[in-house]
Amino acid sequence: MKLVSFVGESGDTFGVVHETGVVDVGRRMGGRYADLRAVLEAAALDQVAETAAGAGPDADLDEITFLPVVPTPGKIVCVGLNYDEHRIETGREPTGHPVLFPRFADCQIGHREAMVKPVNSDMLDYEGELAVIIGRPARHVGREAALGHVAGYACYNDGSVRDFQGHTHQFLPGKNFPATGAFGPWMVTADEIPDPSRLTLATRLNGEEMQRSGTDRMIFDVPYLISYISSFMTLRPGDVIVTGTPAGVGFRRDPPVFLKDGDLVEVEIDAIGVLSNPVVDE
Repeated sequence: MKLVSFVGESGDTFGVVHETGVVDVGRRMGGRYADLRAVLEAAALDQVAETAAGAGPDADLDEITFLPVVPTPGKIVCVGLNYDEHRIETGREPTGHPVLFPRFADCQIGHREAMVKPVNSDMLDYEGELAVIIGRPARHVGREAALGHVAGYACYNDGSVRDFQGHTHQFLPGKNFPATGAFGPWMVTADEIPDPSRLTLATRLNGEEMQRSGTDRMIFDVPYLISYISSFMTLRPGDVIVTGTPAGVGFRRDPPVFLKDGDLVEVEIDAIGVLSNPVVDE
């Protein structure tokens, strides 16, 4: 099942994707759940599926305004340097534990929304990544049980403002500029992706492939990340883990490649889809 957040006729809503259309489940359920986070908190995915079953689309996918898959996650935990080739291209030493940093919900955008190159930097970079959406509370979860806490998966472009990211050894400033975290186009539920380590991720800039890797090349895989993160915090339904980017980022190219007004960035993950975002100047 593909679940999408979007702007409907009566405001923000969510629905189920059927081929080229979307069933407005939020409206059909009478506003019982405010958004997908509320659905996950209520463990109501089965209700959503039942509501959408047999229903015709209420809107065409080409006509809707997409929102971030989970518009208001309580936590977004991003993983840095999680592919060895990317770690090597950045010149970083191996670490025994994941490099983690937060991204905040109000800097996210949805599919087809514009990523904004900030006025105070010319170093906005792309980072195609797999996003994991939590479906059940997780605290002190072992690796063997970790995937049972996943609601689904989506594409993510963890847009990074490299000069601000490098101000100190903390990544936070470069990772939270407005409209730099693209999240979409939808969430594919975990039952359709039983093994997230068997996916292929590619990032394209203006049609040219810049990144390609398999998620089997992650240093810390999805079960480990959930287990480790849940050892020091409680992951709750609707929380998001952004699992890291492979090699090929713009600032490590010769010459460097940074995003500019008029560019188009696409992040594609097989079994999920394509997240596409134009770039505009602030």
